[in-house]
Amino acid sequence: MITLTGNRLTMEQMKDVLFRKQKVRVSQESMEAAAKSREAVERIVSGSNIVYGITTGFGKFSDVLIDKEYVQDLQLNLIRSHACGVGEPFPEPVAKAMVILRANALLKGFSGIRPIIIERLIELANKDIIPVIPQQGSLGASGDLAPLSHLALVLIGEGEVFYKGKRMDAHCVLQQEGILPVTLEAKEGLALINGTQAMTAMGVVGYLEAEQLAYVSELIASMTIEGLNGIIDAFAEEIHLARGYKQQIDTAARIRRYLRDSRLTTLQGELRVQDAYSLRCIPQVHGASWQALDYVKEKLEIEMNAATDNPLIFKNGEKVISGGNFHGQPIAFAMDFMKIAIAELANISERRVERLINPQLNDLPPFLSPEPGLQSGAMIMQYAAASLVSENKTLAHPASVDSIPSSANQEDHVSMGTIASRHAYQIIQNTRKVLAIELICAMQAVEFRGIEKMASSTKKFYVKGRKQVASITQDRIFSKDIEKAAEWIKQIDLSKI
Repeated sequence: MITLTGNRLTMEQMKDVLFRKQKVRVSQESMEAAAKSREAVERIVSGSNIVYGITTGFGKFSDVLIDKEYVQDLQLNLIRSHACGVGEPFPEPVAKAMVILRANALLKGFSGIRPIIIERLIELANKDIIPVIPQQGSLGASGDLAPLSHLALVLIGEGEVFYKGKRMDAHCVLQQEGILPVTLEAKEGLALINGTQAMTAMGVVGYLEAEQLAYVSELIASMTIEGLNGIIDAFAEEIHLARGYKQQIDTAARIRRYLRDSRLTTLQGELRVQDAYSLRCIPQVHGASWQALDYVKEKLEIEMNAATDNPLIFKNGEKVISGGNFHGQPIAFAMDFMKIAIAELANISERRVERLINPQLNDLPPFLSPEPGLQSGAMIMQYAAASLVSENKTLAHPASVDSIPSSANQEDHVSMGTIASRHAYQIIQNTRKVLAIELICAMQAVEFRGIEKMASSTKKFYVKGRKQVASITQDRIFSKDIEKAAEWIKQIDLSKI
């Protein structure tokens, strides 16, 4: 059971909840802080004070005063009018992450929302009632208004959910589970939708997949080194200590561990003096990607525990401040960095694929074909890898450098962080397929070299890999192999290699 406090949620805990079926609960202390914040909102409403989003309209309508008898109408209209998302829904783990992250942010006690709203969010998460949330339509400031409005719809018994493998009307599912829809009171609609939880949730799920992919990429690259009789000297500890980047040092150390008893690697001068950069510079390139991923993780874990709505309530309501914590710029940058970091893993992987199949660059059978000429072997797999790499380059264009004014120029600079997070996720999916292609080619190459000469770790990996993808003894529909290998890469437990 993971306890939400609003302050200490980690990436590992999110992994437990999203992929290991852990439940969540809230700390009593945090719930009490939320209740006190709510009392402050009620005092503001009863006193008819002028406070943005509580007794006024929203965005450009912030100067329009709303009579307290219309408070509920104001919040309901806000949710319905802002539910303008379009396109395919977010993956279910992402939508579930949004629910958990929104609850965690509200538990900080700065949002003025009733505890019952937080309890409902926790109930949705624990019962796997997942809001159907369209991916497109957010500018990333004022937060993720459109996506989070679709989340909020479920709380009031509207919209759709994924439930037990089906897409259903939220009202029917809530009724089935005995959950009463809520009527939103003052500020509660605004508190639910004014935040960065869509981009952050997409970023969290993307990061968890990217981290796994980055680790597996090193193991696949190690097998490629064996398939090409790569020079092990380039991974010597002294070289990497001399430069000083921790991530580069760690990457080289893992590759040395994978290849420590290999009889397929060579020493410098034994077959050749130097390898090409795509082999020799694996620690430098992969290590740099790890540097970016470490930055991404740090920013995501801050944002996972951040108060990102507006206005925020301090000192039991003595201070209610309109600010801009909903602006997604920190996450937009982080997502753009993640895009570049993962795209580079694909770039260098595709170059290793080329070295594995090109007879002008190795002494293996051309295109790893069992009958060169009659059978094409891995020739077109490299085409597919090149296509994915090129697509990644387009997707890696930074979203965060763009901005379009909205709300009649009241909101005149936005982050596009949600677009960045979505594109990062697509790059991760593409890169996994490129690495799947490298894995298929590397397994074929080591067979020509002699499996009995492989390192213990890579041989174990090879044996497991061959249970997923058979050896190429005849041309076949390789699309199926690539998809199967990619799915396996996503699931493999590296602790068992």
